[in-house]
Amino acid sequence: MGTRERRNRSNEGDLLLSSLFSSSGANPHDVAIAAVGGFGRGELSPGSDLDIVIIHTGGLLEKELSELVNKILYPLWDKNVKIDHSVRTRSEIRDIADSDLKVAMGLLDIRLVCGSADLVAAVQVDALESWRRNSKSRLQELEASLTERHKRIGELAYLLEPDLKEARGGLRDITSLRAIHKSSAIAVPIERISVAESILANVREALHIVSGRDKDRLLFQEQDKVAEHLGYTDADALMSDVAQAARSVDYLLDSTWYRLAHKGKDGAGRFLKKVRSTPLSRDISVSNKEVVISGDADFALDPVIGLRAAASASQLGLPISMDSLERLSASLSQNVGQLPNPWPRDARENLISLIGAGSAMVQIFEALDQEEIIFHWIPEWKAVRSLPQRNVLHRHTVDRHMVETAVHAAALTRQVHRPDILLFSALFHDIGKGTEEDHSERGMRLIEPLAKRIGFDPEDVEIIKLLVKHHLLLSATATRRDLDDPATIASVVEVIPNLQVLELLHALSIADGEATGRAAWTDWKASLVVELVKRVELAITDNTVALQPELTEDQRQKAESGVLAVSIEDRESVYAIEIVVPDKTGLLSIVAGVLNLLRLDVRSARTKSHGNSAVMEWIVIPDPHAPPLSEKKLHQELHDALESKSSLARRIEERIEAYAQLPTIPVPDPIIDIFADAATDATIIEVRSHDRPALLFGIGDSITKSNIDIRSAIVTTLGAEAIDTLYVTEIGGGPLSSERADEVATRLRSALK
Repeated sequence: MGTRERRNRSNEGDLLLSSLFSSSGANPHDVAIAAVGGFGRGELSPGSDLDIVIIHTGGLLEKELSELVNKILYPLWDKNVKIDHSVRTRSEIRDIADSDLKVAMGLLDIRLVCGSADLVAAVQVDALESWRRNSKSRLQELEASLTERHKRIGELAYLLEPDLKEARGGLRDITSLRAIHKSSAIAVPIERISVAESILANVREALHIVSGRDKDRLLFQEQDKVAEHLGYTDADALMSDVAQAARSVDYLLDSTWYRLAHKGKDGAGRFLKKVRSTPLSRDISVSNKEVVISGDADFALDPVIGLRAAASASQLGLPISMDSLERLSASLSQNVGQLPNPWPRDARENLISLIGAGSAMVQIFEALDQEEIIFHWIPEWKAVRSLPQRNVLHRHTVDRHMVETAVHAAALTRQVHRPDILLFSALFHDIGKGTEEDHSERGMRLIEPLAKRIGFDPEDVEIIKLLVKHHLLLSATATRRDLDDPATIASVVEVIPNLQVLELLHALSIADGEATGRAAWTDWKASLVVELVKRVELAITDNTVALQPELTEDQRQKAESGVLAVSIEDRESVYAIEIVVPDKTGLLSIVAGVLNLLRLDVRSARTKSHGNSAVMEWIVIPDPHAPPLSEKKLHQELHDALESKSSLARRIEERIEAYAQLPTIPVPDPIIDIFADAATDATIIEVRSHDRPALLFGIGDSITKSNIDIRSAIVTTLGAEAIDTLYVTEIGGGPLSSERADEVATRLRSALK
């Protein structure tokens, strides 16, 4: 079964029509029979119609033409041959094609069956010329019709009982891709989906055979029969292939529409003679509203460049160019540019930034899957790729469900203190599916080496293992146990060691439930889980507020000297910087601003005042465009900035304006919490927000304008999320009043909008 059989059926149809044409007495110079649509392409399934056009010159009388057509059609009807026909002249075909998109597309595949070759050739030329001449309006019409059909029918890859022809990613979309390619508006690499087309056509053909009917919807009860007919081990294996084929088609179609929409335009939609390029970092830029990896990039010297491009694209809400993806895939396939084990910190940070982009990450992750890049970074993903979940509760395959869970988790990052762990666990919570073993137990075993390879520390790995193993705990307990029974609460407390893990597990439960669908995650279930979490919170000690850092004796001595001192430790992918500096109002903002201008991305910081000085420990990742960092250079920049903060602010504003030209994605609003009783002699302000250029500079500047002091700060950037904990006092010392704390929080919220 395959292309040959479908071609043979088409040939048999040709022979039958040719025989009837010959016996009809038709003049082969004045009349022709042409095949269109699937028959025109030679792709007849067992139940398909013979789709034909009887073309004539117009020289026959109406009665003569009617008798001729009947001589061809009646024998077909007598043989129960299904036929879809029209009878038209060349000019009539032109007219109907101009007004009917379906006819116009069918004519793109027209071919001669018998009769006048000149007539058919003329119609072929008319059809193609008209399609290309009117491509702008025709393709807009085609896209609108596809959008309507996809919305009505659904996605082939994720439907329990998919329509192989009409659903998104199906055979009708492959025909559309060919039509777009024939318009010459943009090149479409149709060869990329040849395997997908073969799979879908074979399954449709098998469905016709086992059902004995002309149908395109693969019902649940027929999937086992089709799988057996095609030699699959079971229906799951069949549906996995169908899903992957549909995703390949959908990926190419989506990419084609995007490239067509932005072809030769700048970010404002204006046509340009020369495409404008906006650099993002070394060897990565934005061009034609796509993220592009430079053709000069050396993947061997910069193995993180692929993840950096993916993170940049997702955070900007733009796709990666197909050419860049293909080159990256080819490089990895040749074992060039493989990531080390464990990953460097910036690789892990970029993965978290990719995952945390919400809905914008879906197209990027799908592209990495389709180009098989993700398997080089995360080989474990291949086992769940397009793995079906054939039950009414799940809307998606296992891999897509985990991606959707990560999307929902991205909306909950303000509710947790370790958004990186939440996002990573969400993306891999079902990694253990695909065998008869309990997927939570198996997932816990699989996630440990994966988390270690990504670069999480041992303590974080244990939390991730717990989340994967118990990701169903809260929802199962809330819906199956008596919440008024102390034993119920005790059973959860026994598993969850602290509030930080509880908030992570709660967020993961919500994200997993929402990604599964309303049938599985109802308002009732959500409210029960909230009630359970509240009761468990009462039994656990709070550990979520970051504690002030402790200074070493050496650091105290340096602070007491009152002299600016800088030391830098190069830790391969990151710098560890210690700065001891005379304390002053706005110090945190000034130092953060200097690091930003030196193109150093702050990943964490610990600062504490001692006497008249402050001791600061920074972990930073240099931007690929960053100049070499030296203690002398940093010392000089800090000295100058401490002398003139206004100059520093102006330079930072210019950098922020440059970034403002790039697109943005929706992110959750920042959260600012005030803890008045968590420290005896200070007020704690915790800021959880999306990271952005000079974020810490802006936070510090707002604090300075509030006329209060920052005694200690704990700054953590996790992927694209930032958590900044500030211990603040009044200028003369002592915690803030509740009114002053509210005033500072309001100023911060305004600054972070």
